[in-house]
Amino acid sequence: MTDTATTFPLVFTEDHDTKAGNYFVSNYPPYSFWKPEHTSEAIAAINREPLPGTPLGVYLHIPFCRKRCHFCYFRVYTDKNAADIMRYIDSAIAEIQMYGSKPFIGGRKPRFVYFGGGTPSYLSTTQLRYLVDNMKKVLTWDEAEEVTFECEPGTLTEAKVKVIREIGVTRLSLGVEHFDERTLKLNGRAHGASEIDRAYGFIREQGFPQVNIDLIAGMMGDTDEGWQFAIKRTLELQPDSVTIYQMEIPYNTTIYKDMQTDGHEVAPVAGWRQKRAWVTYAFKQLEANGYTVTSAYTAVKDPIKSKFVYRDQLWTGADLIGMGVASFSHIGGTHFQNQHNLDPYLEKLNAGELPIYRALTPKPEEQLIRELILQSKLGYIRKEYFAQKFGVDLLTHFSQAFQALFATGHLSDEGDILRFDREGLLQVDRLVHELFLPEHRDARYA
Repeated sequence: MTDTATTFPLVFTEDHDTKAGNYFVSNYPPYSFWKPEHTSEAIAAINREPLPGTPLGVYLHIPFCRKRCHFCYFRVYTDKNAADIMRYIDSAIAEIQMYGSKPFIGGRKPRFVYFGGGTPSYLSTTQLRYLVDNMKKVLTWDEAEEVTFECEPGTLTEAKVKVIREIGVTRLSLGVEHFDERTLKLNGRAHGASEIDRAYGFIREQGFPQVNIDLIAGMMGDTDEGWQFAIKRTLELQPDSVTIYQMEIPYNTTIYKDMQTDGHEVAPVAGWRQKRAWVTYAFKQLEANGYTVTSAYTAVKDPIKSKFVYRDQLWTGADLIGMGVASFSHIGGTHFQNQHNLDPYLEKLNAGELPIYRALTPKPEEQLIRELILQSKLGYIRKEYFAQKFGVDLLTHFSQAFQALFATGHLSDEGDILRFDREGLLQVDRLVHELFLPEHRDARYA
């Protein structure tokens, strides 16, 4: 392997306005490099035995919502009836059954399970029990360290929260996003502020091992006072963990469509400096109340008790099988994504075929960069981990990239640990682009 940073100039630039495009880096190489012509690589990966010691995770995408938020870029549907939803559930069950006998399972049981959306809590209690009962027939969860379930406050009833706990959920993630009624309405959220307290009461009654609250800094119409109120209300609820994202405007959002119509280049949301200032304020308030910041986006009340197994194992190379429309998988070093529209997804499964749409098998250098980028989001990088797993000395292998990162003043060398300061951590999604290969640096991300 060679120094990947020597063939292009290193220039740190920052546009403080929020413009259209993906800011959050969730994988590498960028999704735009995953291609339909590589789907045979995905088929080959699921027909190979797993590498010894590789954990297995399961993700299921539930694409239904009461309403599409103006900033949402996920595959969601707001116009489906009960029959449509049951057809989807049956198709997802068929998908997991097809995977159940494949060699990549290799006798493994999931170490983590994740229900994402969309809105998993949009499903009825009957639908949830039916779905989970059939999933467990293929891959039981008795050894899972974490089962995560995303919820929208307005979809929760006392009975539904009870069922969510009974099916084995250990981390319930509540998509609050904000506590201010006006801000919620401006951004197209389906729930109102009053529904948050009602739902949270039901949740706490069930004694989930971990309750997480999601917030978004920089939503349309937010203010200093509004954000301070949101953090105050979060602290009053005392969740086990808090996840804070900075608002971005990907190309498939309602906000971006409105920007095109109005001829605006800058999005009508807070700029990056303001968003970082708000997250800084939030983290300081959380730390003052006993929380510990454990990544660029998370703070936990008790680091020993409250984990993010899904995140930590994926960021160190775990296998993940993603089911449902548009879901992503990572198996044996190969990335792939399902059909990203509902009808083709259903048609493939009805024909007895796996609904894989596009794939990519990263080269060894790209696999190294993927883990380096993702683990940077924890705020620190362990040199010894990369030396043992990839056989590289990071500071030699990426010499120019790390020289540039050190020059920002946001990264320091503490022996085995390379550590970002708080300001660097809050803009890590921008800084890690210095580690991209030249062909990936200016390409569209998704």
